[in-house]
Amino acid sequence: MKYEEKSNLKLMLQALCVGLIAGVVVGFFRYGIGKTEAFWLDLFKKSHQNPLWFIVIVAGLALTGIIAGYFVKQYPHVGGSGIPEVKLQMQGKLTLQWWPILWRKLIGGIMVIGTGLFLGPEGPSLQLGSTIGQGVGQGFKQTKTNSRVLLATGAASGLSAAFGAPLSGALFVLEEIFHNFSPRVWMNALVGAIASNFVVSNLFGQKPALALAYNHSFPMPLYWHLVLLGLILGLLGHLYKLGLFNFKKFYAKITFIPRWLHGLIPLVILIPIMYYLPLITGPGNHLILSLPKSIAYSSWNLVEMLAIFYVIRIAFSIVSYDSGLPSGIFLPILTMGALIGATYGLFMVQLGLLPQKLVINLIIFAMAGYFAAIIRAPFTAIILITEMVGSLLHLMPLAVVAFIALLVDQLLGGRPIYDSLAAAMEPKSSEKGLCGEEDQISIPVYESSKLVDEKIEDVKWPDDTLIKVIHRGSQDIIPHGDTVIVAGDLLVLAVDQNRRGQVYDAIKKLQGVELDG
Repeated sequence: MKYEEKSNLKLMLQALCVGLIAGVVVGFFRYGIGKTEAFWLDLFKKSHQNPLWFIVIVAGLALTGIIAGYFVKQYPHVGGSGIPEVKLQMQGKLTLQWWPILWRKLIGGIMVIGTGLFLGPEGPSLQLGSTIGQGVGQGFKQTKTNSRVLLATGAASGLSAAFGAPLSGALFVLEEIFHNFSPRVWMNALVGAIASNFVVSNLFGQKPALALAYNHSFPMPLYWHLVLLGLILGLLGHLYKLGLFNFKKFYAKITFIPRWLHGLIPLVILIPIMYYLPLITGPGNHLILSLPKSIAYSSWNLVEMLAIFYVIRIAFSIVSYDSGLPSGIFLPILTMGALIGATYGLFMVQLGLLPQKLVINLIIFAMAGYFAAIIRAPFTAIILITEMVGSLLHLMPLAVVAFIALLVDQLLGGRPIYDSLAAAMEPKSSEKGLCGEEDQISIPVYESSKLVDEKIEDVKWPDDTLIKVIHRGSQDIIPHGDTVIVAGDLLVLAVDQNRRGQVYDAIKKLQGVELDG
């Protein structure tokens, strides 16, 4: 066996370890959130019988906000979903300590998400997995390049364990974080994702979060519904992103309590919502799973109620996430998409323009469309929903809704939400001195790249950058000055470790497309 093959096999075994460990950690994370959520629901049920329980509720929620907020105060990158942090780590623009993030995110996430706030566990699960990948890479003293592969593997493993969807976990990392279908990353990420899903399914007995069944194909003459629904989803998804970014300005104006205690604000608002409408609280999986029974009885009152639920969900989701608590928005986004699909479907049923049996189809299609518009990862959206419902019969309508919603957001000037969040937290660039340790950047050359048909010597490469090798199909080419770059090449650049982030940005501008992390 060649040295390179042995090295790849060794890395794959380490990726398997990452997946197994991530499965245990995220499985415990999901289990802890479920138990904590049941605890709070029970307390609110008791408060209906005896108002004195409100003393316990208020004290418990306050303690939750203080502890989780203090974790964020100690390590700011514990707050939020953690996905922007992983993107910046992959680009070499952010360095984090994995262990302090891991245990604070685990405990803080269980405490916060389990209260019933409109927050999800998927983003934090991805970050938990990435920290495990980082820790395994350090433990095996891997190179910087291989360490990033393991970090990406951990991210895919964490998301796979959270959703019970291994293909989607690996695909999201490639589509949203790497922006490039690197075979090396893809194989290791998939190994880790399958291993983590095996652990949560067999050790914890946890199943996909949204196991919805639909058996009726969507007829072609009714595809105009998909177009109209896609337009609505794209518009509402764009408005959601605007609200998410602009509401941060409101929190910035709150000075009577320190920033790390802003999580107390949504926890206070949660009390009346949990008391009167417990079904719509939490990440949203319980609400989504209740929709098939609800839509069996179509009425204008139900249409109005679902629309109100959506308004509450979108408003309080923004208030909850912008507070800075450890949390994610994946499942809340899918929940809002499901409510839009149900509201639209039942509205059309009442008008006599849609058979009632097809409303469940629109609920599922809308989850993919809303996800695609906000996250801007359409392939992940399609595969994720397909994995969760366990059917390949509806790929065409899923794709139609997803891509129309994505197109609407693009036409409105929207950006991928995690790119925007990462840009907002990106450390201010500063020139670092060379440290003398070599790192690498892999550049996929797409058809639209400005590098296509250029000679190596004619390209103005960043300082202190060396093109080591060009992977072209099954060939490895040692480049010379007159070597011509062609579409499909994978350029491997050697850079100084301290300048990786700066070179990444320079190359991105140079060829005008997104790069491999």
